[in-house]
Order: sequence, then structure tokens, then C-alpha cells
Amino acid sequence: MSTNQPVPAVQASGGGAPDARQLRTILIAVSIALMAVIASVTGLNVAQTHMAVEFGASQSTVLWIINIYTLALAALLLPLGAVGDRLGRKPMLIAGLGVFGIATVVAGLAPTAEVMLASRVASGIGAAMIMPITLAVITSTFPEEQRGKAIGVWTGVAGGGGILGMFLSALLVDVADWRWLFVLPVVLVLVALAMTVTSVPNSRETSAHRFDTVGALVSTVAVVGLIFVLQEGPERGWTAPETLISLAVGLIATVGFVAWELHRRDASLLDVRLFRERGLAGGSITLLVVFGVQAGIGVVLFPFFQAVLGWSGLLSTVSMMPMAVMMMMASGLAPRLAARIGARSTMVVGIAMASVGMALMALFVSVGGGYLSILPGLLAMGVGMGLSMTPSTEAITASLPREKQGVASALNDVTREFGTALGVALLGALVSAGYRSAIDDRLHGIPQGAADTAREGVANAVEVAGSTGPHAQDLLHAAQQSFVDGWQQSMWVGAAVMGVLFVYIAFRGPKNTPSAVADETDPAEAVAAG
Repeated sequence: MSTNQPVPAVQASGGGAPDARQLRTILIAVSIALMAVIASVTGLNVAQTHMAVEFGASQSTVLWIINIYTLALAALLLPLGAVGDRLGRKPMLIAGLGVFGIATVVAGLAPTAEVMLASRVASGIGAAMIMPITLAVITSTFPEEQRGKAIGVWTGVAGGGGILGMFLSALLVDVADWRWLFVLPVVLVLVALAMTVTSVPNSRETSAHRFDTVGALVSTVAVVGLIFVLQEGPERGWTAPETLISLAVGLIATVGFVAWELHRRDASLLDVRLFRERGLAGGSITLLVVFGVQAGIGVVLFPFFQAVLGWSGLLSTVSMMPMAVMMMMASGLAPRLAARIGARSTMVVGIAMASVGMALMALFVSVGGGYLSILPGLLAMGVGMGLSMTPSTEAITASLPREKQGVASALNDVTREFGTALGVALLGALVSAGYRSAIDDRLHGIPQGAADTAREGVANAVEVAGSTGPHAQDLLHAAQQSFVDGWQQSMWVGAAVMGVLFVYIAFRGPKNTPSAVADETDPAEAVAAG
């Protein structure tokens, strides 16, 4: 297919190919920019109570402050990635860092919830300008033999950066004030901006076709509709009118987008015909599932740490770090493994490891066993996700021509965002349903009011237990054990989904041709090693 032939992007900055030192600097610059975006996705989760008190805001408003950033980011990734391809990746990255930085400063100083909401929308727009360009710079700048390891660094930051950002955010909330959460992204933006201006080369697409404005608008509507359903469905109810209307709009817009892109063919925003190829389809499905599982595990872990084990928010976040570290290390190892045994085999090994990790947690989690009962599963999942993410990302970017790497990178990012929202919604619903089903048979003798409160969730049960007098320990034990039962149910479902993915990738994954191993001293490896 002609659209799948790599066409060199125009290097707008002049000069020859970057040397090893320049490539290392470029990789550091885009990784820091990406870290700023990723840290802002999860950072405010640890400050929900503080925002509600300071702004006098409802829980619904606080959740919108958190979710509106992700909604704006996901909705604009494809259009802004394509704009960056045409206008130039360096100026788009600089502009995005500027918008994101200013909006983050405004959010940190916001006097009202309304100002905070507006600044979070602006931050999401800036993030959508940054995120696809960071990967597009790598794929359009690094030579082929070093590209895989550079993508490994990028995926390690994208996968583990959220947990690291949450840890730093929890630390700032504990030792300072919740508004200090915005200092970290601003510092990262300033460093990335300085390095981008001085070190990142510019490249852009030259196209004979007009920009696909209709495709860009319809894709935005589709993503907004579907992400809204996944974010708001658990809160508003899956059969609420707003949820059903949003679902209908999202599905209609998705069908319309596919039909329009097929009509535009080579002039399309995204050539959907390429999903017939194993690389693009397999890579996208893998990232969707892997990021869904990772996000869903976060929904399960924090209530387990805080309500079952009684840990603080900071200690709970620290407990996630082993998985993040293993994920980042495995992301750096994945390109070397893929060079020896092939991309598909590496993805299969990673998916199998992640499946084993979920099964281990389902088998051994217990109230009495505490953290050690889930640690082996966390470590296995970290390794598995790291091994599967890097070749999946490379399969997606390799499926689109070089002058459309902004679109390829945006598609990669949209898939991650959809997977995250889907995992939170589905695994969260499974845990809640399993908890409610299990606790009903354990509330005999508990006062009716306290029992009704306990049915709402494990955190509610812990809060109300103190008012039940001699029933307190019975209620706590019932709630904690019921949560573990719900945990096991969700983990087994997750393991089953990963098992289906394993079979699909084993038979329909990307081509499994091993490539030559890059030079031992390439810049991506140097960055991955610290």
C-alpha cells in the first residue's frame, strides 16, 4: 500500500544527522517533556479532599477537575499530532510546552474551582500538543538501529512515570501543601523547553493534500463521547440519559470517522486501511489491554493499601514503586530482546508474564498476608507490561509513513488513554460488584444503618465501623475480606483477558523478524541506564 512507504520528513533546521551526544540530549529533552504530561494525569488524585475543602466543591466537581485534563488530552491528540507533522514538530513542541506551563501555573494559583477547571482544560490542550510530538521526534530523528531502544526509554517513562508522579505528588501533599503539586510539572516544562530550543531538530511533513479538517473534528467528537462514557458511567450510572446519549454520539462519530477516512483514502487524517496489517492492529490492541489492566490495578490497589492495610496515601504510593521500577527496566530491555527473538515473541513473553502476575495476585492476596501476598504478582506484572509496551509502540509507529509520525504517535497515545479509561471503569466495576455480593452475607447482626453504609464500599465501612461499638471488629473484618473477594474476581477476569490477548498476538501479532542489535553505546541505552 502506498501510504505505508516511509517518506523522509523535511528537516527544517538544516545540518546533518545528529551525533550520539545530540541524540542523547534529544531523548532526555522529550522524556522530560513527556514526564511533565504524565505526572499531571495522576498528580491531583492525591489532593481530592484538599480541593473539595478549599474550593467548597462537590465530589463531582473535584472529579471533573481531575478528568477534564485527560478528556481534553485524549480528544485532541490525533488532530494536534497531524498539525505538528505539517507545521513542524519543534515549534509545536515549544508551543505546547508554553501553553502547558502557563496553564499549570494558573492552576497552582487558581482561587476558585471554575478557574481550576479552565486551567486544566488548557493544560490538556498543551499536553495534546506535547505528547505525540515527543514520540514523533524520536521516530523521525533516531536511526533505525537505535530507534527501538529510544522508544523503550519513551515507553518506560510513559508507563512508570504516572506512578512516579503520584509518589512525588503524595510526598508534596504530606510535607507541604497541595498547591505544590504544580511545581514539579512547571520545573520539568522549563527544563524541557530550554533543552528543546537548543537541541531538538525540526522536521515536518510536505503533503500534496489539504489538511483533513472534517476527520479531525469528527475524531474529536468520537473520543470525547466515548471517554466521557468511561469516566462518568460509574459515577452517573451506565443507564443514565447523559451516559447513553454520550455513548450514542461517540459510536456514531466513530462510524462516521471510519467512513470519512475511507473516502479520503491517501488524503485522510488516519488511513484506517492500515489496521488490516498485523503491526498496527496487534500493537494497538496490546496497548489498549495492557494500559487498561495497569490502570485497573491502581483502582484495586489503593483501597487495599489504605482501607484493608490501613496505610497512608504516601506509603500506598511508595508500595506501587516496585512495579513501576520493573516496568521501566523491562521497557529498556525489550528492544534488545526483540532484536534477538523478534517483536512478536517479546510481546508474547510480556503478555504471559503480566497474566501470571494477575493470577499470582488473585491466588495469594489475603488480609493477613498483607503486602507480601501481592508483591510477587506486582513484580511479574511490571516486567510483563514493560516487555509488551515497547514492541507494541514500535509496531504502531512503524506502520505509518515517516512523514505521519505525529499521527502515529497520537494514535499510540489515544490507545493508551482509551485503555486507561476502560480499565478503570471495568475493573473498578468488577471490584465493586464483587465486594457488594460478598459483604451481603457477612453483615448479620450489624446495625442496619451501618450495614447500609458498609455496602457502599470498603472505605465507607472502615469509616462507619467506629460507631458500631462491639460490632466494629466484625464489620471491619467483613468489609476487608469482602474487598479481597472482589479483588480476586477482578484479577481473574483481567488474567482471562490477558490470556485471550496472548493467543491473539501469538497467532496474529506483528512480524517476528529479529533485527541486528544496536551498538552497545547508543544514546538510548545510555539514558535508560541513567
